[in-house]
Amino acid sequence: MTDHYPLSTIHDPLLPDSPHDECGIIGVYAPNEDVASMTFYGLYALQHRGQEAAGIAVSDGEGVRLHKDVGLVSQVFNAQNLAPLRGHYAIGHTRYSTTGSPTARNAQPFLIETQYGPLGVAHNGNLINTAALRMELLQHGVGLSSSSDSEVMTMMLAGAPGQTWDERIRNTMPRWQGAYSLVVLTRDCVYAVRDPWGFRPLSVGMLPSGGHAAASESGALRTLGCIAIREVKPGELVALSNHALRVWQALPPAERTARCIFEHIYFSRPDSFWDGLSVHEVRQRLGEQLARECPTEADVVIPVPDSSVPAAIGYARASGIPYNDGFIKNRYIGRTFIEPSDSLRKQGVALKFNTIDENLRDKRVVVIDDSIVRGTTSGPLLKLLREAGARQVHLRITCPPICHPCFMGVDMGTYEELIAHRMQVERIRLHIGSDSLYYLSLEGMQQALGRKEGYCLACFTGDYPVAVDFHSIKTGFEKKEMPC
Repeated sequence: MTDHYPLSTIHDPLLPDSPHDECGIIGVYAPNEDVASMTFYGLYALQHRGQEAAGIAVSDGEGVRLHKDVGLVSQVFNAQNLAPLRGHYAIGHTRYSTTGSPTARNAQPFLIETQYGPLGVAHNGNLINTAALRMELLQHGVGLSSSSDSEVMTMMLAGAPGQTWDERIRNTMPRWQGAYSLVVLTRDCVYAVRDPWGFRPLSVGMLPSGGHAAASESGALRTLGCIAIREVKPGELVALSNHALRVWQALPPAERTARCIFEHIYFSRPDSFWDGLSVHEVRQRLGEQLARECPTEADVVIPVPDSSVPAAIGYARASGIPYNDGFIKNRYIGRTFIEPSDSLRKQGVALKFNTIDENLRDKRVVVIDDSIVRGTTSGPLLKLLREAGARQVHLRITCPPICHPCFMGVDMGTYEELIAHRMQVERIRLHIGSDSLYYLSLEGMQQALGRKEGYCLACFTGDYPVAVDFHSIKTGFEKKEMPC
């Protein structure tokens, strides 16, 4: 296990203006395979879900070895520190913090020794009753070394009643309120666990060489060559071990399931499937619906890379306006440990995006983006287009205005930070400097999705599927009775 962690955190020279990635998790049972390397490549495929820290824990049937650190997957792992991670069972995690600060002590997986043997946990999501659960553990003399809700879950499992680990997990799940997709490592098994609301994604697949894997996205499982991939259903517990795949419906699915709509809009890789739907296809339909709702006279349609590319393709196809690239994105500038100089920092968004001037000069441009959260980068982006010679700039957003924060594992900001909570659309347009601004309607988004039920829309509507304690969260949100 890594004893020392560098104190650096990943520096992004831009203020964030999109929902922050959640976390990525993976679990592997692969007899006679290099499970550490398999887990590494699975995490690499999930890197977009979190860039603050990464970790892998591996069991050989007797003991568990762990390596974790702050940084990107490729920065945390190399051939030397992967070599000791030998065994048949593994779990991995790549982290963006939602509860708990982005420090080394909150890196996952969490690994502890219990009276029943080693226990490792990697978690994607956010519990809304963490404060009460944490206080209960402390009152019972349980020591906690981090501020993460994931460590609280680990300690609860360690002390849970039951003769087997699957019993202990099933006995503990009813006490967890909120979003959790987990992979749990014991001496001789990997468990995949999903909350009854189905907030966060989790899929399981069969490895071609024998064994199984579970991961946040189906795309990561396909990277490992998995076949027969299916979602872990809300409330399910799945065991990956040397027995046949075992499945329990540990909790009944919630009457109101609440899959995160932002998996389709922004988070998931376009080659993944979410709720049985192709993410790429859904994003194209979102763009098509935007074109139908807000026809615009223009010369070119461009995306803000990368998540908006399919939507821009859909908008162009439905509108008949040609599609082209207007921005080139430096995908690594926001994931460096090196602080930019003052002069470079003043460049702001230009560090991350450059324009292709010949595609923009003297053109009426429709810009497709997935969301506006804080409103900090939309204005500078549009300014780049005007400096490149765009005659008009029309911004189109593939979701409704985000008026409410998320408490289920997505860091969107506070009420005070959400620009759509503070401003009406016309004022936002003036603030960012676009010739026009249009958000996709809630009904249009649902129509593009082809689903009217089963998704969490709380960031748009304020109607949370689980009662929320507004004072027990990462950034201290305060409930305000303010209309959107």
